[in-house]
Amino acid sequence: MSKMTPQEMARQIGGGLLSFPVTPFKPDYSFDEATYRANMDWLCGYDVAGLFAAGGTGEFFSLTPSEVPHVVKIAVEETKGRVPVLAGTGYGTAIAREIAVGAEKAGADGLLLLPPYLTHAEQDGLAAHVEAVCSSVKIGVIVYNRDNAILQPDTLARLCERCPNLVGYKDGIGDIELMTRIYTRLGDRLTYIGGLPTAETFALPYLDMGVTTYSSAVFNFVPEFATKFYAAVRRRDHQTIHGGLKDFILPLIAIRNRKKGYAVSIIKAGMKVIGRDSGPVRPPLTDLTEQEIAELAALVARLPQAAARQAAE
Repeated sequence: MSKMTPQEMARQIGGGLLSFPVTPFKPDYSFDEATYRANMDWLCGYDVAGLFAAGGTGEFFSLTPSEVPHVVKIAVEETKGRVPVLAGTGYGTAIAREIAVGAEKAGADGLLLLPPYLTHAEQDGLAAHVEAVCSSVKIGVIVYNRDNAILQPDTLARLCERCPNLVGYKDGIGDIELMTRIYTRLGDRLTYIGGLPTAETFALPYLDMGVTTYSSAVFNFVPEFATKFYAAVRRRDHQTIHGGLKDFILPLIAIRNRKKGYAVSIIKAGMKVIGRDSGPVRPPLTDLTEQEIAELAALVARLPQAAARQAAE
């Protein structure tokens, strides 16, 4: 069980870059524990404030409820307390509670509560869902505001009053007005996380709204670039930020946008490009084509030259 209080966890992840490690699979789609251990140990060598095991990029939606705590347990063992480990949970309320309890027993420092499976619900129902998960554990909980689970400021404020371990809010919709209303209403009560796909594109404007951190999927395979980009965001270095967007992030997005589900698949492809092959994505996702992997490899190969050019400008 985590030795961090929910508030300590929230403060720590709010002060640096976050990432969602991929979950490696073997050719038969079974969990590749050895590769996962190696990846987690490698990522801990970089300046990262928290790692989310079995999160969205970690294909939470393709893991069984019993697999999630196992993946989290391996992550906790391999990070050895070097960084906080947070676990994904979700689906219906009963399953979300079950996964949450299992993740806490596995040693997770916190939880990211993903939207409920498929169904839409009113604010009272969403609030009951969040409160049920919060009350099932003692570790900190972060709600992921996106898709069919968009909490309004009044709802979130009531939950903050009722759930002391609700300590974070991750935005996945990009509604600047809503984000501003929530931050104005709750201020430092929560830690705010940028959670839009390829969050680097929104990092600077969100920083001005009190969102001090974001989840970087590309940290999985270009951690040097990801950490330098985050540092540039925090010091508001517009030249470095725009250079990174132009040279790497936007071309990567162009590949990602070709097919549905590529937001995860392109990260797995990136792992293959750098020699840390983490296997295929599980269905219903599909892997990048060989041509697309070659395009991604060329992007990664050009990163040193792009960095040198920016330094000279």
